[in-house]
Amino acid sequence: MKKLQFKVSINAPVSSIYDFMLGITNKSTYEKWTALFNPTSTYEGSWDKGSKILFIGVDEKGEKGGMVSKIVENIPNQFVSIQHYGLLKADKEIIEGPDVEKWANGFENYTFEENNESTKVTVDLDTTEDFVEYMNETYPKALDKLKEICEK
Repeated sequence: MKKLQFKVSINAPVSSIYDFMLGITNKSTYEKWTALFNPTSTYEGSWDKGSKILFIGVDEKGEKGGMVSKIVENIPNQFVSIQHYGLLKADKEIIEGPDVEKWANGFENYTFEENNESTKVTVDLDTTEDFVEYMNETYPKALDKLKEICEK
């Protein structure tokens, strides 16, 4: 697993950024910034600590797929830790086998730090070697989109 880190400074209160990033009040705010990963990106489940959550999208064949994950920690407006432990392929959860083993138990953590009028969002992400380039290209664009949404 490779560890990647992405940061963005957003001129908005931390409570708004946390809400928009996770789509707490309105799931569409989550879907807007994550659309850069997949235009149909969404989630099913809860952001509550200990909850299972599915990060899903529809592929080019029209099949639903994505990640099976668990919210390890959620301290509102401060820190969210997501542990990815399975795949969703064509509505079937796969939590073991070679496809899962290479990245199972990878984390995606969001840290929020408010300072005066701006908030720094830091994303720490575990990914496999074959996704490093994609994440390095796509995640900054997604965070720029989040910034745009939050600063409106």
